Amino acid sequence: MAQLPSRPILLLERPVNSMKKLEEVLQDWEAVIGLEIHAELTTLNTKMFCGCKLEFGADPNTHTCPICLGLPGALPVPNKAAIESIVLAGLATNCDIEKHSMFYRKNYMYPDMAKNFQTTQGPVAFCMRGHLDLEVDGAGAKERIDLDGLKPGESQGNVTATEDGYVAHVGITRIHMEEDAGKMVHIGGDEGRIAGATHSLVDYNRAGTPLIELVTEPDLRTPEEARLFMQKLRQIYLAIGISDCSMEEGSMRCDGNVSLRRRGSTGLGVKTELKNMNSFKNLHDGLAYEICRQAQVLEEGGQIYQETRHWDPSAKRTIVMRVKETADDYRLFPEADLAPYDLTDEWIDGVRAKLPELPDQKAARYQKCFGLSAYDARHLVEHRATSNFFEKGMELAGDKASKLAKPLANLAINDITARMNADESFNLAECPLTPARAIELVELIATDAISSKQGKEVFAAVIDEDKDPSAIVDERGMKQVSDTSAIEAVVDAVIAANPDEVARYKEGNTKLIGFFVGQCMKEMRGQGNPKVINQLLAKKLNA
Repeated sequence: MAQLPSRPILLLERPVNSMKKLEEVLQDWEAVIGLEIHAELTTLNTKMFCGCKLEFGADPNTHTCPICLGLPGALPVPNKAAIESIVLAGLATNCDIEKHSMFYRKNYMYPDMAKNFQTTQGPVAFCMRGHLDLEVDGAGAKERIDLDGLKPGESQGNVTATEDGYVAHVGITRIHMEEDAGKMVHIGGDEGRIAGATHSLVDYNRAGTPLIELVTEPDLRTPEEARLFMQKLRQIYLAIGISDCSMEEGSMRCDGNVSLRRRGSTGLGVKTELKNMNSFKNLHDGLAYEICRQAQVLEEGGQIYQETRHWDPSAKRTIVMRVKETADDYRLFPEADLAPYDLTDEWIDGVRAKLPELPDQKAARYQKCFGLSAYDARHLVEHRATSNFFEKGMELAGDKASKLAKPLANLAINDITARMNADESFNLAECPLTPARAIELVELIATDAISSKQGKEVFAAVIDEDKDPSAIVDERGMKQVSDTSAIEAVVDAVIAANPDEVARYKEGNTKLIGFFVGQCMKEMRGQGNPKVINQLLAKKLNA
């Protein structure tokens, strides 16, 4: 058993709002972050070492057998498809595939694993020494405060500056295979937690589920980098089809290890491990809080303890769970019931041949074939739904694809993604906005038949009313007037009716152009083409 170190008992930690903000803390402290990301291989039919069915949400203890219950004399038989899945994951994350590896017993006594040990891999895993490159831009790039003055293309440590942010090279220590534990259900406690529970139930349906764990090098420096890493890994796992990666259902889970050191120093501080970060937001917010908490403790002369902490998203704080175990506590030794694995080059190459197009490759193709920016291409492939939608739209666009690629990408990245985020029940594959209708909509905007503002109205109407964009435009009389002579007459009339504003404009108050545009649009009942109106006004007012 792990020994509890001598430490003061904190009955009440300082409220969240009394701590420094993350941007203040990172001025003086550098965070060192590593992730442990677990993914259940949910697309398989059976468990790791037995023939029991994999099924989320089944009645408790209906998918069990002597092997996953750990009954005496039961012998495990490895799932070949699971080994293929982890090798796929390794190849997709630039790992070396170890030809020789084996399983170990990780001993611990807890009701969620009836046999009192977990079958897992030891020092050498199937996948070793990989990496992923993270593209960080926008507001997230500002969390990395030590890159000021770094020009695009220049490198510092594991990062290279770009026009919009930077690329971080993140090492992967290993991806190893293990079996998942059962599920504990605590009755009578607070929010299903063991604290205060009157009793607990155990569901062994999940016990023995094939699970892969990816461990990163401590190369991450900000909560945003950690969020992006997990998001990118999820995209990869979905692309290669090894897991549904449902964070809500627990088939993808993340633990974060974080420590602090003074800027400029190279030593490592004492780390804490964070649990219960079951969404990208929770991962970011949990790490951000823990960085601020550790900084507060250290700046007040306190000590950080190596412990496991629980992230409570409702209270927005971390809470001590237990002192961190070490490898010695688990008494790892080789699994005598399973022979070592010897993978051949031919078998590994056969798995490699099954790799589909990965997200980074797809983004590069979008840039090359459709002329999208790196930013648009990257964000387009964040969701399989939006990238599939875009591809179908490009197929339908035919020889107009190059012209409509950018507006369709904007529709997918901005409007469709916003709808998906706002409404969890929204299913793009089944909604009235088909790729054909989307192409019709963006073409109406691209040809100035309607304005971009009207396009948003039509977008919502297509989904709500299940009608074609052109039909909605006709019904609502939204088609823009782009005839230059018709608009010029209105522009002349507005200029003539507002001599004082014209004089002020000519004196230098150019912001009045908005006033003139508004008056023209009012005269044309919102159907004038704003581009043509602006052009004519600028020409006549500056004459």
